[in-house]
Amino acid sequence: MNSTIDTILNHRSIRKFKNEPIKQGDLNLILEAATKGSTSSYMMAYSIISVTDPSIKKELAAITTQPYVEKNGHLFVFCADLNRNSIMATPEELNQMKDNLENTEHLLVATIDATISAQNAVIAAESLGIGICYIGSIRNNISKVDRLLKLPKNVIPLFGLVLGYPDHHPEIKPKLPIKALHFFDTYLDNKDIYPSIIAFDKQLNDYYSNRASNNRQDNWSNQMTRKLMSPTRMDVTQFVMSKGFRKK
Repeated sequence: MNSTIDTILNHRSIRKFKNEPIKQGDLNLILEAATKGSTSSYMMAYSIISVTDPSIKKELAAITTQPYVEKNGHLFVFCADLNRNSIMATPEELNQMKDNLENTEHLLVATIDATISAQNAVIAAESLGIGICYIGSIRNNISKVDRLLKLPKNVIPLFGLVLGYPDHHPEIKPKLPIKALHFFDTYLDNKDIYPSIIAFDKQLNDYYSNRASNNRQDNWSNQMTRKLMSPTRMDVTQFVMSKGFRKK
């Protein structure tokens, strides 16, 4: 097994960091990796914001309810960005672009581009011994994050990425088995997926029961049922449309 595969297979989310910034050389390498990922039609429809202002980090920590959003080595926010692709256009060209800029396809493109960039950053960071944690909870108040970061039209904040030198070493959390996620030629019938989920539920319950801290009885199916029965971030659709996306 090579070192890249080993880094990927040993991924774990880190939520407690040493009180030291990321070395500038390491940060440069992480950003270099983040900007070298694949992109649809050469659009590079994403932007990365380094949040260094302590007051903004404090506000984001309050929005996310996660203290490590404020106390870390570095904080990125990844954005879907179609602003930069159109800023050199004439008013006439912008008018012709309007439908394309507003359609769902380009929102998907920008979201995928940002995600590819972020995962490149993650692999680079972890290969340097730097821990990470994705922060989807910036969308708890997506409008406020938008204002804090002064994002223009056609730019929306998707998620944060916290980086830092780990101050703990959590166990690796189990993931769904490959057979529940990978199919041949067509989507698998649900009845053929059930056995993998049942086995995974047992594996995850054992993990929760035996881990070093915060142990409990729980499984994946119960977690998903609770999550999908609870309305979550119902304001995001309207916000996305207000920023010029998903109108077509």
